[in-house]
This record gives sequence, structure tokens and C-alpha cells, in this order.
Amino acid sequence: MPDATSADGLTVGQVATRLSLTVRTLHHWDEIGLARPSLRTPAGYRLYTADELERLQRIVVYREIGLGLDRIRAVLDDPAADVPGALRAQRTQVAERIERLKRLGAGLDRMIDAHEHGLLLTIEQQATIFGPNWDPDWPAQAHKRYGDTPQWQQYAERSASRSPEDWQAIAESVAGLDRALGDAMDAGVTPGSPEANQLVERHREVFASYFPLTRQMQVCLGRRYEADPGFTAHYDGVRPGLATWFRQIVDASARIHGIDPDTATWE
Repeated sequence: MPDATSADGLTVGQVATRLSLTVRTLHHWDEIGLARPSLRTPAGYRLYTADELERLQRIVVYREIGLGLDRIRAVLDDPAADVPGALRAQRTQVAERIERLKRLGAGLDRMIDAHEHGLLLTIEQQATIFGPNWDPDWPAQAHKRYGDTPQWQQYAERSASRSPEDWQAIAESVAGLDRALGDAMDAGVTPGSPEANQLVERHREVFASYFPLTRQMQVCLGRRYEADPGFTAHYDGVRPGLATWFRQIVDASARIHGIDPDTATWE
């Protein structure tokens, strides 16, 4: 490798700065024979000539559009290489990647929306799916109250992937559970009985559409159903006294599983 002065070429550091590369990258390309500086200063520093700088610029361009180093080497060094063909193939891959990124962007928008609003349904869709007694302000109220909890995050992430048809199926499951609870209370099903315990398990399964519900959390939820006027009105609208009866069957089931309802916490 001939000696030269810095006026004959650019040092590794100068090239790295000019092409926004790292010195380590240039050293790697030198080691694999992709782009080697042909000159050295008397002090032993590598220098790139103008032609070698042009080669580096082409490498940077090809790498930027996604070509791998082996493909770049072939494009630059193989006289028989089909450069337009290689670039067309890369363009196809880039177009596919753009479409994937667009879908990813749309998914992120839905996820953000779901975290901020809970339901990705219009007011008209909510009324159709959840019935005339549904208050479209409820999701906003729930976000304000629970937006910083893990359960809201789980609910939002599930909501982001759900269609109106998915929500319709969930609404029908909830309505079916309400009817089953009302019928069981009318039939005199007692707390702690196998029939009552099956309904408690069914409630956990249906509620899991929103987020996983532990038994302790279910106890807290049952007590809230009984204490909160909004929830009480809903359950007592199905059957008078249903909110209290539901709390009783949840408490009885919790005791069977070794949980003291009086000390249960949201965990």
C-alpha cells in the first residue's frame, strides 16, 4: 500500500463524518473487503481516494434502500450483475414493508384510541349493541376512574382488536348471564350451592372478555354491584334484589375457595 499525504485522500475519521458513518463500520467494510482504503500516510493512517469515496457513497445508498452487504458487493463488483433487476426486487420488498408499516400505524392508532376511549364504537353502534339504557358517557367515566390501572390497559388492548360483531357477541353473553342469574334467584338457588357456584364461575368467564378477574377481585366487584346505585339499578332491573343475591353467591363461593370476603382486596 503506497504512502501518501493527507492531501491525497481522506482519513477514516473524515470519511466517517462526511458520510455519517461510524469508524467501526468503515473498519468492518475494510476487513471484509467491501471498501478498502488504498493509501496510507507515512504515520500509517489509512486514506481513501476519490474513487474509493465514490464507492463508499454508492454502498451507503444501496444499504439505505435495504440491500445486504453481499448483494451490494455483487452489484458493485460483478460485471454480469443485473443491477436494475436487483433494484426492482428491492423496490418490491420496500413496497411490501411500507404496507406492513401502514397496517402497523393503523393498529397503533386503534390502540391509542382504545387506551383513551375504551370503546372504538360510534354512539349509534353502542346504542344498538348495548341497548337503550346504555350511557355513551360511561366509557369516558371509566377511563377517568380506572385509566391508570393494569385492568384498563388489558381492557383497552382487547378492545383495540374488536369489531362491532365481537362486542355484539359479548353483549349477548352478558345478557344471557343476567337472565340466568335472575332465573336462578327466582328458582330459590341458595348461595354456596353447586348451581350458584356454577353461575359465579360463569360470571368470571363472561367478565374475562374485559380483563382477567380473580376471585378476590370478583368479591370486590360483587360488593360494588350492591353498593353502587348505577350497578344496583341494572341488576335490580333484571330482578328486584338481584344485586344483593349476586353478592351473596359470590361471597359464598369465595369462602369455599378459602377467601374471606370481608378482607378481600382488588388483586
